[in-house]
Amino acid sequence: MSGLLAGKSAAITGAATGIGRAIVLEYLRQGASVAVNHLGDESSVKQFHSLTEEAQAGAKLIVVVGDISKQETADNLVNETVKAFGKLDIFVSNAGVCKFADFLTLEKDLFDFTVSTNLSGAFYATQAAARQMVAQGHGGAIIGMSSISALVGGAYQTHYTPTKAAVTSLMQSCACALGKYQIRCNALLPGTIRTQLNEDDLSNDEKRRYMESRIPLGRTGVPQDMAGPAVFLASDMAQYVTGAQLLVDGGLFVNLQ
Repeated sequence: MSGLLAGKSAAITGAATGIGRAIVLEYLRQGASVAVNHLGDESSVKQFHSLTEEAQAGAKLIVVVGDISKQETADNLVNETVKAFGKLDIFVSNAGVCKFADFLTLEKDLFDFTVSTNLSGAFYATQAAARQMVAQGHGGAIIGMSSISALVGGAYQTHYTPTKAAVTSLMQSCACALGKYQIRCNALLPGTIRTQLNEDDLSNDEKRRYMESRIPLGRTGVPQDMAGPAVFLASDMAQYVTGAQLLVDGGLFVNLQ
């Protein structure tokens, strides 16, 4: 099925790599115009360049560089999206960081960095997107990228799991706050998806095989596995879905016993 997002305009944070990149490419294939936010570092610039080469000919795609933990980046992303495409219909808060660390020795700088990116960034960007959608007056769809880590603990993720639980909660509360404006807010919860965030961790074959043994579908996920669910939640097929959490994990969560 194609054209599910035809005529729609989207903005996605942290979208030069990983899950965000996969969502961008699928949104473009489904007919959306897309604004991509990334940090602006050398690696992200290269990744975005390769993304533009991979996108289909004629795709409507712009880049808005900036640190999403800063409120001004969120405002600029929305403004540039509207300037380029005339409106904002879909917003995906995808940017996030995850660096494993021991709880007892975890330093304040890492904790603050994780919270400011994963939670503050999600809040500022969601608020900026919602303000624009309310001003437009024709509703919209907001998706917050949470994680299976919002539902389970992790010995080396004590600074990370609370931020993902917070994103889920943010989408629930925003669904309540924005429903009267016909703005739908939902959370996507990826399981173990192979991205640059866990590349080193999953390079250990023994650990990877152990992870795969716990997943009923028998494999870890890839970024493309998140693209279809992100299209669904953004499309009119999900017009009565808000405040929901869609777990995309190959069955891992229900098999943790």
